Amino acid sequence: MGIFERYLSIWVSLCILVGLVAGNLTPALFQWFAALEIAHVNIPVAIFIWIMIYPMMVQVDFSSIKDVGKKPKGLALTLVINWLVKPFTMAFLGWLFFKVLFVDFVDPQTATEYIAGMILLGVAPCTAMVFVWSNLTKGDANYTLVQVSVNDLIMIVAFAPIAAFLLGVTDVTVPWGTLLLSVVLYVLIPLVAGALTRRALDNENDHSRLNDFLSTMKPISITGLLATVVLLFGFQAETIIANPVAIVLIAIPLLIQTYGIFAIAYAAAKAIKLPHNIAAPACMIGTSNFFELAVAVAISLFGLQSGAALATVVGVLVEVPVMLSLVAFANKTKHWFDIN
Repeated sequence: MGIFERYLSIWVSLCILVGLVAGNLTPALFQWFAALEIAHVNIPVAIFIWIMIYPMMVQVDFSSIKDVGKKPKGLALTLVINWLVKPFTMAFLGWLFFKVLFVDFVDPQTATEYIAGMILLGVAPCTAMVFVWSNLTKGDANYTLVQVSVNDLIMIVAFAPIAAFLLGVTDVTVPWGTLLLSVVLYVLIPLVAGALTRRALDNENDHSRLNDFLSTMKPISITGLLATVVLLFGFQAETIIANPVAIVLIAIPLLIQTYGIFAIAYAAAKAIKLPHNIAAPACMIGTSNFFELAVAVAISLFGLQSGAALATVVGVLVEVPVMLSLVAFANKTKHWFDIN
């Protein structure tokens, strides 16, 4: 494990701090960045997210899907959690907290935007950082590839309809064109580009060219992640400093959702007797979010300064330390599972 993975929460925290300070000291600069958009897509954010996502998509090996039937229970658990449970529990928690419990603290329009941001997080299952979580829990790397590959294919067709349905339930007018464009930009294109790159570099008997490429791209991908965090918190800096309570209000249901989904998935994994090296990454995939996609879509749909964008940014803030705590828990409870 490299220095980035080992101290991930520290690097992200430092970038959050840099973004907040820079955003407050040089708001005009970030306003200029915010104005650089085409068809509601912010160009700097799109570039950094692409830099971050593309190398991780190259890791996805679609040839592994042929092995999908060998250990179906782990994949079934991931799919059920990702597409039949998590989006709906996130929508419910958003409604419960911002339409009922926190109704006196947030105005109705802002509450609706917060819920929308949470829904976008809930509908976007992890496709990139899951490789880190799987590695940290000593998960079956090949099986993780199968799970991610299948989820990515489903995401192409399922993300937009489920997001539109749940956003509609919370009374948000969904611009379908922007939503579909976001799926094409941030899922389909990098996925296809990654698959073509892998096909060009990989050899059935020699993976050296592919491994060299991934090693070269890794620091570039990390730079994309950290730059995205700086930019996002820079955009929201004045809002966050002026209203830090909003961060707490958003974080509470996100924390409940994350720990709750993991508990459901982990209990189910034990009940169906998955080995730990499949159970742990399966639960991590089901628990964590593709926050890069959620952030990009929230910005495209609602704007950089919206409550939806802020909610997805808080998702970034919450996810890294929470997922690291779940990694630690999974490693300490390895003895609960049969070891293969």
